[in-house]
Amino acid sequence: MHIKQVIGHLESFKHEVTMIEWVELDWEELNKRILRKKTDKGREIAIVLDEQGLTSGDILFHEPGCTIAIRTKLEPAYVIQPKSMHDMGKVAFELGNRHTPCILENNEIIVRYDKTLEVIFHETGVPYVQTEKRFNQPFKYKGHHHHDKDEPASAAHAHS
Repeated sequence: MHIKQVIGHLESFKHEVTMIEWVELDWEELNKRILRKKTDKGREIAIVLDEQGLTSGDILFHEPGCTIAIRTKLEPAYVIQPKSMHDMGKVAFELGNRHTPCILENNEIIVRYDKTLEVIFHETGVPYVQTEKRFNQPFKYKGHHHHDKDEPASAAHAHS
């Protein structure tokens, strides 16, 4: 089956949805325009979109009795649960120093699993749990360049 456009989203779709076939993606794949996947029922799907980007809940196909939609795979993750603004600041500072992408949701910080992060959690004393999550949007990586202290700022920008 060839899919050329998203036809709706599960949260706002006007038609009755009785059975959903899921196309499960890694969160990195949400940014891709061209994918070849199988649904959880084994149906082969070729996705070729004009514009880049899918979101969890996007509907690719619908007919009575069958809707094909996107969802992300369950991935190992940490849910960090700071008890105060002070704890939030400490752990956010450490995660930022490591350029660790995170999602803020319901007074929690959610990051992808990385065993080495546990050192930060223990050093800061911030409670956390290891779990599995579906990341409904891709993480945004912010580029950053650490300048050499002897290098003028204008020269540093020339390298970018």
